[in-house]
Amino acid sequence: MALMISVSGIRGIFGTDLTPQNLSKFTAAYGTWLKGGTVVVGRDSRVTGQLCEDIVSATLASVGCDVVKVGIVPTPTVAMGVLKHKAAGGIIISASHNPAEWNALKLLNEKSEFLDADQGKKVIEISESGEFAYQPYDKIGTISEDHDLLDDHINEILNLPYINADEIAAKNFSVAVDAVNGAGSKAVPRLLEKLGVKAVHKLHCTPNGIFPHNPEPLPAHLTEICELVKEKKVDLGVVTDPDADRLALVDDTGKLFGEEYTQATAFDFILSKKPGACATNLSSSRVSDDVAREHGQKCYRSAVGEINVVKVMQAQNAVIGGEGNGGVICPDLHYGRDALVGIAFVLQHLAEKGMSSSDYRASLPDYFMSKNKIQLDELGKDADEVLEMVKEHFSSLEPNTVDGVKIDFAEGWVHLRKSNTEPIIRLYSEGRSPDAAEAFANKIFDLLKQ
Repeated sequence: MALMISVSGIRGIFGTDLTPQNLSKFTAAYGTWLKGGTVVVGRDSRVTGQLCEDIVSATLASVGCDVVKVGIVPTPTVAMGVLKHKAAGGIIISASHNPAEWNALKLLNEKSEFLDADQGKKVIEISESGEFAYQPYDKIGTISEDHDLLDDHINEILNLPYINADEIAAKNFSVAVDAVNGAGSKAVPRLLEKLGVKAVHKLHCTPNGIFPHNPEPLPAHLTEICELVKEKKVDLGVVTDPDADRLALVDDTGKLFGEEYTQATAFDFILSKKPGACATNLSSSRVSDDVAREHGQKCYRSAVGEINVVKVMQAQNAVIGGEGNGGVICPDLHYGRDALVGIAFVLQHLAEKGMSSSDYRASLPDYFMSKNKIQLDELGKDADEVLEMVKEHFSSLEPNTVDGVKIDFAEGWVHLRKSNTEPIIRLYSEGRSPDAAEAFANKIFDLLKQ
């Protein structure tokens, strides 16, 4: 696997693809693009995190940037730090849900948003040119630390006008937490305590970067917390990925909500407080449209990718947004996925409704997804040919071509997107039952066989 370079940063296995040399090169390019200013640097708990932080911080200083190190904190906390320090940008050292041997640089601009395509392209061009703005000894940047940023982030959540910690505390909630020994290990329990949660049962909350199971919060990896929820008879289970921007939920019976329903719950909560549009990506569940419709609002769709959702949110003045992988974006806080604010929304919503988490989940419509791959080498066609064929075949349904091809049927949908890293097309489909979801996918496979 080669180093993965994209507009949002670089990612790879440390020591083979992700080396000190390319960390320094890409950081120098970013600092050069910023033309100095303050940069907030935070990381998740990976074993290589401290080493990467040292390289990144020194490199930023060498191109004239003043560095504010914030240590092991969630990705959204770094975003909040950019706003707090009125910084020129931010770097999160985290490979998100990738295994422990991976690490990455994720880049933020002065608005605390991930770089868009044009911004990222400029950083890549500078990294390839090697023309870095290294400074003489008397103009290098400073390096300082901010140990209060996590508490500042939590306090900003508590200060949101629709979060009432006293109301949550009155419910005497008990909550189980699986932070996969990542950046949420300290952050999530601290938030829960500030929200007045009566009992917090911690599972894998030692921020040592040794992930006890696959760190992507998918059902197959979360059997342990489901058992803990049942054993301790808690009201809710919460799961974060290594950098704590994604949130998965477990109801009081030990059953997973499904990541798509994190977003739907957040939409339901905010739209009950603030009328307005919402936004998500094309591969997210239709349940978000249903929730928006219940509140008399519209859910807008973007290309897949956090910054793409953000752009649509801003264009439509959306009051809430997110992604179906457990990402909640609250513009009243910052324009980025934030598991901490998602947790606060869920607990406040349950407190106000006076419902158990299982009863609330049962009140939402059920959808089921199927995720498949089309192997292009087996077809003997390239991705663009396949996408064009599908688009033409279903032209009467007016396919959406913003990001690949998405076809909406009356009872479900199919979304095809070409991969940037493999000779495949990703094929996602959704229906009101598992069989229905598979049937929509099979429509595409049958077409390709013909």
